[in-house]
Amino acid sequence: MKPDVNVVMQGFFGTMLGEIAPHLNAEYSMGNIGIMSMMMFMTAEEYDRAADIRATENKEMRSLFSHASTMVTDNALKAKLAAASAEKEGSLRITALNARNASLCSLLIELQSHVEESDAPWARSLEARIWDYLVAATERRKLPLPSFG
Repeated sequence: MKPDVNVVMQGFFGTMLGEIAPHLNAEYSMGNIGIMSMMMFMTAEEYDRAADIRATENKEMRSLFSHASTMVTDNALKAKLAAASAEKEGSLRITALNARNASLCSLLIELQSHVEESDAPWARSLEARIWDYLVAATERRKLPLPSFG
């Protein structure tokens, strides 16, 4: 048997909330079971999508950096953007993807600060593209709530 983590966690969620919680007498214990059940549900969802989200974000930031490197005139930042845009994922392990994502996010912050301080004609369109990326990344990471109906 190959245990699928998301299936196992969602099964635990259902058992804890539907079978265990109703038999508990203490309000505190029921609350704890409710919180742990929700965390199991969200963990199952995150397990299933974590690598895809991070790989997508990393790819999108690299694309943004490639585009930005053609506009930015600061040579040090231009070099960082070009180097980051040429990178490939070395591993699909979540810890590796998270580390790469954090590094790319740091560069994105540096780029956004540079763009916001710039009066260059290209700056506003690049700033809008950065904000579009940030909104999309936030939407992608939203965790769904379980349906009880």
